[in-house]
Amino acid sequence: MSDTIPPASPTGPSLNDFASFYLYGLTNQPYRQSDDLTKFGALYNLVIGNHGGLGIASTFHPYQLVNPAGLTVWYAAYAQFYAQPNRLELFAEMTVEKASFVTVPPASFAEFHIWPDTRLTTDENPIFGRFIPFVIPFLVRKDPELLRWDAEFAAAGGDKSRLRLYLDAVNAAIKFVQPMPAFVLGFGEFDEQQPELLIEKFLSCRDMLL
Repeated sequence: MSDTIPPASPTGPSLNDFASFYLYGLTNQPYRQSDDLTKFGALYNLVIGNHGGLGIASTFHPYQLVNPAGLTVWYAAYAQFYAQPNRLELFAEMTVEKASFVTVPPASFAEFHIWPDTRLTTDENPIFGRFIPFVIPFLVRKDPELLRWDAEFAAAGGDKSRLRLYLDAVNAAIKFVQPMPAFVLGFGEFDEQQPELLIEKFLSCRDMLL
């Protein structure tokens, strides 16, 4: 019998292989779910495009995105993916075939956890009690190609009517989980080291709501 140690089986991929993105907007009820995973997949394709990754089947208030232990909803999606025994095969599909999948987040993220940055609370900004922030997260396999959101903006080249057609399609695509009066304000990348940047996106829109 050989006395050599067999090589360890691969354990990847790592969280560093993914990026955390989100749609953000305003609604009257930020925490909503739908069991229509097909429509979540269609929303992923409309916003992210031909990139492998995970759609997350829920919408959240920003203060639901990070639990008291400091773990984000994106990390939870990654952990669910990593727990799959066929994760290497799934990751290969994400990388080669640009496959996307949809995961249902843990119910623990239903709980609010106010961040040190409290500017989205109604005590500090009462307007966010009337127009309530919501986020739809996506965990995306890193890829040098433009995401569809960015590609659509680039292709529009300042043509507001062309861009409006795309934004109208995105707003229509969220209605299965965020019905009227919800609407999308924009799209961004979540930075765990600077979570306040997400809050800044809502604050930059505050004056137009007053």
